[in-house]
Amino acid sequence: MTSSARVIVFGYHEVGYCGLEWLLSHGVSVAAVFTHEDDPRERIWFRSVAGLARDAGVPVFTPSSLKDAAIVARISEWRPDVLYSFYYRNMIAREILAIPRRGAFNMHGSLLPRYRGRVPINWAIIHGEHETGATLHHMVARADAGDIVDQEACPIDPDDTARDVFMKVTKAAVTVLARTHDAIVAGCAPRRAQDESQATTFGGRGPEDGRIDWDRDAVSIYNFVRALTEPYPGAFSVVRGARFRIWWGRPVVLTAKDRKPPGCVVSVEPLIIATRDGGFRVERFEWVEPNAPGGRDFIIGERVG
Repeated sequence: MTSSARVIVFGYHEVGYCGLEWLLSHGVSVAAVFTHEDDPRERIWFRSVAGLARDAGVPVFTPSSLKDAAIVARISEWRPDVLYSFYYRNMIAREILAIPRRGAFNMHGSLLPRYRGRVPINWAIIHGEHETGATLHHMVARADAGDIVDQEACPIDPDDTARDVFMKVTKAAVTVLARTHDAIVAGCAPRRAQDESQATTFGGRGPEDGRIDWDRDAVSIYNFVRALTEPYPGAFSVVRGARFRIWWGRPVVLTAKDRKPPGCVVSVEPLIIATRDGGFRVERFEWVEPNAPGGRDFIIGERVG
């Protein structure tokens, strides 16, 4: 049944790549792919949806907005059965969602209704979650709020970085797509309303949101660091005007004599910084502005922030 559907894909990032790859490998007729131009300010560590589509002979479009009436008309002319959104970053207009005969479906990187919104994997790790997953849902005008088709959970292990979890979620997303595509094409996709009382929503994050709050407990700081470490911009702090990124570290227990106020340097070799309940041993860091005044050296007892 998979080959009988005419599909349009809106996709980006690794989930977009793997979702499109699954469709193409199973003989699904993909009429067009809408994706994004890569942002030169962003570290592109994931595979190219556009490249995969072009290699398969699928037309690729990268509009900055989907509000153009000509785009809506073009999609309508293709007469798609199904629209899939796999980590596409722009809101898709209501007029477009109404076009596909069997509906429009979005793959989201959390177990909805929790963690609606942007960068759900990073937020889940920041909040110390032990599980997340992928959810395929019917698309409505409100982001991530449509009825659930299917979900697949995956664990967040104690040492997982955001990239580690992202790859788990990507695998879960392909599992969900493979399990539900035929039902979607047949017009009998499951529908389970989201429990709004359980919904949580979080916004996007930028590099400046990576500043470490040393007044938090050491485990929370550890979660923050691993949620933002490479390939993401990294958690950071500042000492004497010089910014440094912390790529990895571990909570440590401090003796009573070693305890200092949060944010104070407890030790230089190894570098340990006091937290609300103990310390955080910095195992890998780099100076962002190595020539800034005061950079390069730490002094025991001084405060970073």
